[in-house]
Amino acid sequence: MDNHIYKVVELAGTSSTTMEDAIQNAISRASKTLHNMRWFQVIETRGRIENEKIARWEVILKIGFVLEDTL
Repeated sequence: MDNHIYKVVELAGTSSTTMEDAIQNAISRASKTLHNMRWFQVIETRGRIENEKIARWEVILKIGFVLEDTL
């Protein structure tokens, strides 16, 4: 197995439905510009309340991706 060097970025994903959708929204959007994503870590979860109900999920996550060799 090769040794890899990972770059880590921090993102905030949101969703009006679930935490999982907030995470998936962040990963889906990141995949348009980041390649070789390998893992994620949820750092913080919070939400917005409106009219005494959950209106929005906000999830802060780190995503690790493998740096490509330029040789």
